Parts: sequence; structure tokens; C-alpha cells
Amino acid sequence: MATEHTSEHTPAATTADGTTGGTAGGAANGGGAEGGTGGVPRLVRSLDLLWGRTGKARPARGPKPGLTLEEIVRAAVELANSEGLAALSMRKVAARLGVGTMSLYRYIPGKGELLDLMVDHVQLPSEELAAHSGSDWRSTLELVAADSWKLYTDNPWLLQVNQARPLLGPNSLAGFEIAIKALDGVPLSGQEKTAALVALDNLVQGSARTLVLAHQAATESGISDEEFWRTQYPYLERAVVSGDYPWIAALPEDTFDADDHTLLQFGLSTLLDGLDRLITTRSSAPGPGSPSGSASAPGPGTGA
Repeated sequence: MATEHTSEHTPAATTADGTTGGTAGGAANGGGAEGGTGGVPRLVRSLDLLWGRTGKARPARGPKPGLTLEEIVRAAVELANSEGLAALSMRKVAARLGVGTMSLYRYIPGKGELLDLMVDHVQLPSEELAAHSGSDWRSTLELVAADSWKLYTDNPWLLQVNQARPLLGPNSLAGFEIAIKALDGVPLSGQEKTAALVALDNLVQGSARTLVLAHQAATESGISDEEFWRTQYPYLERAVVSGDYPWIAALPEDTFDADDHTLLQFGLSTLLDGLDRLITTRSSAPGPGSPSGSASAPGPGTGA
């Protein structure tokens, strides 16, 4: 029990900042939380819980259980979304459920394992994306991006979880499966397909992080965005009219008026346009034995 309590208070397990993976690249660039102490045994405990190999959904021994593992994880996600990741503890989750703290340890060894379950829980693909599975690659990846945006903005704590080495659960793999299926038949190697999904998720993640941090800055400082930029305006105006920054001075007045979603859509369209051009170029390239003698690009499964 001491180990579990130690993991609950290990900052690395909950607040280390790193790359995260959403529905787009959940398996390719993140899909679980691997921080904390306990080494391989802790990883195995989390993986057993993720894949239902512990029998702890409803423990058999002891008094008749009044909880399920799903209820505990859902309560933990609600706590992290309402109070932030720093507030997450077994004690607070138990209080939210109206049970004693020790009751939770019949289901989950500690906070580290709980966080792993939370990360996979929120990555369940939306019904719209799941229903779209098997459609053309571009519209599917657009929905993947929309799912990822909602994932990060609805669960801002996820951006604080270090997922450089992900623990992959069923929900993160389900999202990855849909995205990979969408790229079936396109002339990209396995490595290129995953690279495209990582690039997509990095774009969405970065945009979401900017939005979340802007809200956080306003809350922590007590200064709204409008007041923040209004305070800077006289200084920036003097700098621009000084002649030291002619290219900035030449920008249209509405240059910085685009909202976060508009900026994301521009980046997403540009990324997918580039991928479309690559796919089109490779699809039309002559194969072996053609007059040009050039080889066609590797097909699905040849470079995974």
C-alpha cells in the first residue's frame, strides 16, 4: 500500500509536460501516461487495468461493491476538468463519489494507474467519427482533427500529461485504427502514414495548447486578453511607426483578427492539401517497366 500512496504524490506522474496524442495520433504520438514510480510492475498494473485483465471492474472479494471502475475513472476526469490536474487525488475522487478513499484501492492501485485509465477513457472516438470509418481519407482526417480539438479543449489537463512513451489502451487504438483505415490504399508507406497522423495531431495539439494557455493566463493574471493587448498597444505602435520594422508595419490591419479555430482550419487545409498533392503525384507516377523506367512509390504495408 505504501507504494500506491507514493505514486499518488509523484509529480512526474501527473504534471510532467510532454507531447500528447489525441484521436488522430493516439497510438503514434501518445495514448497513455507513463510517468510516476514503480517501474515495469506499475506499467503492467496499468496495462492489465486498461485491457480488463484484473477482474477489478467489480471486485469479487469483500462487501458487495457499490462502484465500477468506469465510474471511478469518469469521476476522476470530471475532477481534473473542473479543478485541474494538480487537484487530482484518490481522496478527492473518493469524496466526489461519496465513498471512503480506501474503497478506491480495491479497484485501482494508485493515482498513477488512475491517470493512465483517464487518458485512454477520454480518447474514445466520437460517434460521428466511428460512423464515418471507411470513408475517403481526407474527410475522415478532417473529422479526426475535429475529434482531437474537442479532446484537448474539453480536457485541458491532458496537455499536461507526459505521453512521450504512451500506454496504449482500447480507446486510443480505436481512434488510431479509424485513421489508419482511412489511409488504406494510398501510396504511402506505414511510416509515412503514421508520420502524417503525428503531424496532424501536433497541429491540433499546438493550436489547442495556445487556446488553453490563453484562458489560463487570463484566469491567473486577472487581466483579460483585451486589456492585455490594449496595455501593449502604445508601445507596439511607437515601435511600428519608428521605421525599424517595415515589414510588420506593412501588414493589413486585420492581420491578427483571426480566431483560434480559423487559424487551425487554415493549417489543417494546408497540411491536407500537401498530403493530397503527394498522394496524387505518387498515384500518377509510372511504375516499373514504364518507358521512363522510374519505380512507383511503395504501397500500403511496404514500409511499416
